[in-house]
Amino acid sequence: MIRLTIDDKEIEVEPGKTVLEAALQAGIYIPNLCYHPDLPPVGACRLCIVEIEGMKGTPTACTTTVKEGMVVHTNTPKVQELRKNLIWLILSEHPKDLTKSSQLKKVVEWIGVKDVLPGYIPHPKNLPVVSDEPLFIRELNRCILCGRCVRICQEVRGVGTIGFVSRGTTAIVGTSYDLPMKDAGCKFCGACVEVCPSGALFDKEEFEEKDREKILLPCKNSCPAGIDIPRYVRLIAERRFQDALEVIREKVPFPNVLGCVCDHPCEEACRRGEVNEPIAIRALKRFVAEQDSGRWRTKITVAPETGKKVAIVGSGPAGLTAAWFLRKLGHSVTVFEALPKAGGMMRIGIPKYRLPRDLLDREIEDIENIGVKIKTNAKIESLDELFSQGFNAIYLALGATQGIKMGIPGEDNPQVLDGISVLRSINLGEKVDITGDVAVVGGGNVAIDVARCALRVGAEKVTILYRRTQREMPAYSEEVEEALKEGVRFSFLVTPQKVSPEGKKLKVECIRMKLGEPDASGRRRPIPIEGSEFTIEVDRLITAIGQRSEVPERFGLATDRRGHIQVDEETLSCSREGVFAGGDVVSGPASVIKAIQAGRKAAISIDKYLGGKGQIDQKFIPEEEEPNWLGREEGFAYKRRAKTTTLPIDERLHGFAQVELTLDERAAVEEAKRCLRCQLRLNISKAPLPPEDNT
Repeated sequence: MIRLTIDDKEIEVEPGKTVLEAALQAGIYIPNLCYHPDLPPVGACRLCIVEIEGMKGTPTACTTTVKEGMVVHTNTPKVQELRKNLIWLILSEHPKDLTKSSQLKKVVEWIGVKDVLPGYIPHPKNLPVVSDEPLFIRELNRCILCGRCVRICQEVRGVGTIGFVSRGTTAIVGTSYDLPMKDAGCKFCGACVEVCPSGALFDKEEFEEKDREKILLPCKNSCPAGIDIPRYVRLIAERRFQDALEVIREKVPFPNVLGCVCDHPCEEACRRGEVNEPIAIRALKRFVAEQDSGRWRTKITVAPETGKKVAIVGSGPAGLTAAWFLRKLGHSVTVFEALPKAGGMMRIGIPKYRLPRDLLDREIEDIENIGVKIKTNAKIESLDELFSQGFNAIYLALGATQGIKMGIPGEDNPQVLDGISVLRSINLGEKVDITGDVAVVGGGNVAIDVARCALRVGAEKVTILYRRTQREMPAYSEEVEEALKEGVRFSFLVTPQKVSPEGKKLKVECIRMKLGEPDASGRRRPIPIEGSEFTIEVDRLITAIGQRSEVPERFGLATDRRGHIQVDEETLSCSREGVFAGGDVVSGPASVIKAIQAGRKAAISIDKYLGGKGQIDQKFIPEEEEPNWLGREEGFAYKRRAKTTTLPIDERLHGFAQVELTLDERAAVEEAKRCLRCQLRLNISKAPLPPEDNT
């Protein structure tokens, strides 16, 4: 260690440290702007000048290496005066209003701006503000030419998009030939924005410091289950496919299912979408799920038996996820399923052409293999009975399996079918009588699934009747596109009003709609157009306008007006001690990934209720330092999203073969390499700021 004195304070530091590093380590602030902990020092701004006994002049603390016995003075009258002159030079061409909360503003205030520029009117360069680029804005009038953005882009990221343009008083930071960032090779990692001290570079989306990770890493933070998406995408880019799969498995027991049917809110949030197209995250998840070697099975830890018993009612994604994590914590878990097979809506609500049953069966088998007991054909009518069997806690994951009626005359006709019941029958291999001309009412995923299934089981023509336009449809856009390709027809701004028998057919009286102001869903409210009634004839009318839960009255639980079980939002506990609920029975019909989130949340709460710590996650892949180097790649911003191939139309409608095919290895790796690696920005060190109290 080297001993030196800074401002009469004796300190010890490691050899090779600079005076600035030694001072900051000892809690002694020296102003700086060009210095950054992640960059080699250059001493460009000279604000960190100090006086050192026995050394001429005022050297910069960021470039001066400590020596044994060195005596440093950081704030002498001479140094103070020189710093004021330096600040005067920096601000002379800078807009008078300093960017709020910027390092520059804080440094200026620390040095004493009132003494520096009393009455001075600055003369900015009047350079244009570049606001038409993706993700961030360049306001070059605020640039102080510290060079931090240039150095991190060139020396740390290895991209080299920006540099100093021109020399002397006309120097600015920009791209070669003033090219747009996309054409100059920018990878939009955000490092330049992160290190800018003056506000010359800033994010288009404003955020408070507490929301920093949420905004800068939106894919991970929009995933209900909290899967570390940036990490597994990077591992795919590095061809570490099994590692990527195990990162996913740290959070969920259904990677294959999610790879097929997740509604991918992460993709909607992906920052790459601001550059051109979001990363195909779901397709990448499916790719690695299908590459699985099963290595993770050798890593699973199941805690010693706790002696506690948990009953889970419902074997959908919410119930089985909770069962998986609770069993890993050492609790005895029994799942009760009313249907003859486990899987809940994953089995009865999602068609096989979207989710092959061998994939679902395999992942349910993995859950059973760690000791979860699943009892099928076991409908639960009484919670008292479960408690009498010795269960210490109950989790209700009943789903939303009952169709909602339209409430119009004639819908009790046997030729009017309920969409969710149709899907249940088809998915369980039961015979269904769907032939001829079929109309499906609704605009959600169930309506699309019913329509596409109907074409596969005997319907000659299928038309979806929806009361809004295609833009307002809640169904996944890709599923709507595939339905159109398969021949499903759509009749928008239409709603049925009455159903009447007409021989062997149904006469459906409809009315046309127009869109008014937005309703509670945020979509424009459909309003009937007076005098626009018309009639259609169909062989079958299938309603798919929503689902509800069926909660037995004997459960004695508080429910809301829609029949959903009321729970504490934080713990998912119900109105009865020891009973918890989650998934669709609480939220209403939602996605598989949201149900998985509910299962995770329930597992945490139930474990705590049973005396545990609620620590459900297990690391399969150790954390590792991520390389900062990105390297230059011409045309990176223009690389297109990988397109998944689909089964040809003439091969689809003869059965339930999976329609969307898996990416091949080359396409998956190239797609993963499109990632902006936003997580790297969160690893950039904070620049040292002046102490809040400068008295």
